[in-house]
Amino acid sequence: MAITNFEDIICWKKARILVLDCYSIFKQLRDYSFKDQLFRCAISVMNNIAEGYERQTNKEFRNFLYIAKGSAGELRSMLYLAKDLKYINQDEFEELHNQSLEIVKMISGLIRKINV
Repeated sequence: MAITNFEDIICWKKARILVLDCYSIFKQLRDYSFKDQLFRCAISVMNNIAEGYERQTNKEFRNFLYIAKGSAGELRSMLYLAKDLKYINQDEFEELHNQSLEIVKMISGLIRKINV
């Protein structure tokens, strides 16, 4: 299947699910600055995939994919802290962490494909 818009990109779809899962798990958290930062980096993953695609050049798309990867790394770092602070349990941590890792691997594959 050819990609005709960013909504066709599987890693964007998975990043969207990750954002929804983050909102679901952290919605009751009262540490608002922590929650805001976590939401920002999760949202950044999906938005940078979309924005990069819409730039319509491989060079810019690749650059935005690297930014999305960086945001996914920041999210994973925040998840470790959330677990340490007991904001989430081990199962929630593993679920979000694994989703993030899967997305990073997919982004890396997309970057390799663009470089060809």
